[in-house]
Amino acid sequence: METNKLFTPEKVGSIEVKNRMVMAPMTRCRAIGNVPNNLMAEYYAQRSKAGLIITEGTSPSPNGLGYARIPGIFSNPQVEGWKKITSAVHNAGGKIVVQLMHTGRISHSLNMSEGASIIAPSAVRPAGQMWTDRKQLQNFPLPKEMSTSDLIHTKEEFVHAAKNALEAGFDGVELHAANGYLLEQFLSPVSNIRKDNYGGTIENRCKFVLEVATAVADAIGKGKLGIRLSPYGVASDMPHYPEIEVTYKFLSEQLNKLGITYIHIVDHSAMGAPVVPVKIKKLIRNNFKNTIILSGGYDKQRAIADIESGLGDLVAFGRPFINNPDLVDRFKNNWPLSTDLKMDLFYTDDEKGYTDYPVYKE
Repeated sequence: METNKLFTPEKVGSIEVKNRMVMAPMTRCRAIGNVPNNLMAEYYAQRSKAGLIITEGTSPSPNGLGYARIPGIFSNPQVEGWKKITSAVHNAGGKIVVQLMHTGRISHSLNMSEGASIIAPSAVRPAGQMWTDRKQLQNFPLPKEMSTSDLIHTKEEFVHAAKNALEAGFDGVELHAANGYLLEQFLSPVSNIRKDNYGGTIENRCKFVLEVATAVADAIGKGKLGIRLSPYGVASDMPHYPEIEVTYKFLSEQLNKLGITYIHIVDHSAMGAPVVPVKIKKLIRNNFKNTIILSGGYDKQRAIADIESGLGDLVAFGRPFINNPDLVDRFKNNWPLSTDLKMDLFYTDDEKGYTDYPVYKE
């Protein structure tokens, strides 16, 4: 069995992790009625040898439930559902944080409850389509530009959801400010064309993200708070803009001042997205003194190399954890990885392609 930094314990803020392998957040659409359930508890418990599990994107608000069958954490039944999951993971020796994902304009009313609104920094319709269970693929609607009261209310929803997360037994919270969802929509001058003090300059475009992070850190403690960023990402119709580097320079400096626990950097180039320059990863690493989690198409060797070099402290693995629930053991023992990945079952609603992947048998 190997020993290297990938398998050594680490402290991530107030969270003690037993190794530096993170299970990345992955939407799996198994939360029927947007309520976490026993099937999800089984899925996460199976993967609890990861040093840290980050859950699938979980909405802090009825307005943030953009996709079909994604979980929320704003109602009592949702909190009770998550308690089963955190207990299952903790009983198996794991640590788990919830990723708060407000989808903003990446949404469709057919995926939302009555009375919910599709809101965004500005009324800019994203290109593309959204799956709905009732009418299948539908074009994205035009979102409503958030008013001053919407901004205040949404911030309060993030804080309430973070408090619910601790009540549900989570070890911490990750704010999803990546992949084209609400928080990243504020960062980009393409999706944010506001004329008030939340738009225009880089400082103004970062303001809402920093206000949410500050309010959540105040509510649950900065030792329990991380954030996910995707500089140079193009997911959910987020085209590149000239000030990307300066935006993330400013944002990472401010997050460092705030003293939150980690920044989780997404690089989806392995899935065909543009490469995130190493230069910007180094820039964030240099600006931010606490934990850096790297993610995106990693194999074991590259993960070890990037931890040894100091580019990151932990590495998140996504798809390998889907069909290798025992990924940590496979890496430790140099066992072969499963090649059986049922991509057509990523977002279906039952156990197939979810909890039925076997562990390795020697």
